[in-house]
Amino acid sequence: MITRYSRPEMVAIWSSETKYRIWFEIEAHACDAMAQLGIIPKEAAKTIWEKGAIAKFNVSRINEIETITKHDVIAFLTHLAEFMGPESRFIHQGMTSSDILDTTLNVQLMRATDILLQDIDHLLAALKKRAFEHKETITIGRSHGIHAEPTTFGIKFAFAYAEFARCHKRLLTAREEISTCAISGAVGTFANIDPRVEKYVAKALGMHIETISTQVIPRDRHAMFFATLGIIASSIERLAIEIRHLQRTEVLEVEEYFSSGQKGSSAMPHKRNPVLTENLTGLARMVRAFVIPAMENVALWHERDISHSSVERYIGPDATITLDFALARLTSVIENLIIYPENMKKNLNKFCGLIYSQRVLLALTQAGTSREDAYQIVQRNAMKAWEQGKNFLEELLRDEDVLKILSEAELREKFDLSYHTKHVDTIFERVFG
Repeated sequence: MITRYSRPEMVAIWSSETKYRIWFEIEAHACDAMAQLGIIPKEAAKTIWEKGAIAKFNVSRINEIETITKHDVIAFLTHLAEFMGPESRFIHQGMTSSDILDTTLNVQLMRATDILLQDIDHLLAALKKRAFEHKETITIGRSHGIHAEPTTFGIKFAFAYAEFARCHKRLLTAREEISTCAISGAVGTFANIDPRVEKYVAKALGMHIETISTQVIPRDRHAMFFATLGIIASSIERLAIEIRHLQRTEVLEVEEYFSSGQKGSSAMPHKRNPVLTENLTGLARMVRAFVIPAMENVALWHERDISHSSVERYIGPDATITLDFALARLTSVIENLIIYPENMKKNLNKFCGLIYSQRVLLALTQAGTSREDAYQIVQRNAMKAWEQGKNFLEELLRDEDVLKILSEAELREKFDLSYHTKHVDTIFERVFG
């Protein structure tokens, strides 16, 4: 995790202090369950909660113990015993380290997901606001980076809104996928711990019981979770690249906000670069980079090994922290994006009417011309505009083959810009309801 690309609330979820607090709560909830089942004294469970509630776990001390034990959970349990007293003997009865580690990881991922869901909500609000603001702002649509036909800038925002609405839905599903608790003991057979303990702990933590664990929670769940984060990162990059392209000097239809005192280049004082969206492209690559290790974690040896452990120590914090930062940055970019409708108009008219070629093609075919002949007629006039800068409409009006089929009035009607925006309301209704 790099401080430059992190925000405090998400970072706190992955701190050692938070981790050890969750470890304790799992152990204490398990003690409550065992006390109810008559396995340990109720007073012991009460004392464990009372002492643990006021305890400040000494991370340095736990690390010191771990240098000897070479085992993080045992180091933590040893530290608990130092201030818990004789009741500590009831902690961790019948449990194994994975019960604590796997359940804790899922608690952290759930909490991280809740922040990410809020992030997407904020982004959706920004996209919706800008979509309605520019619902009727005409711009050119591009395919292959080349002028295609007119659209509106509001539709571009609406497209992004719909995409991130899908991301929100996927993330909810991913949260459900990793909201499982496993307290099943060695090799997952419950031989030394009652399954009712697992059920109790899961309910206390707002989780589901794992259907079947082999001492570890199955890692296909986590693979799906991180794959979802990768998809969200790809959606971030798609929108970031759109903005970067539209900010190019020869296009300049939008621009990232450039604050007072900001500098674009150490060498060229005139520069105003799309640094935020370039940064988002890079951050998206990093989030996606964590997907493959998560998928490779699925294949563990027999009932368990720890080849997944080192991977998850990286990707759990880094993927969620980076995505949280990226979503917040993208929201700020959208909220403050400078939009230049006049430049959109200039670019729209750059090739003297070529963007209406399909309407002319369709008019010719509807009047009885074969599609092949109509395409040839329209294309030869379009190429004059493309290659020589001629006015497309004027060239059509000089073409006898066209005038045999369409009148001047019929031709001019095909160059009506509003034709391309007549279904904007329908699109917005579909997207925003």
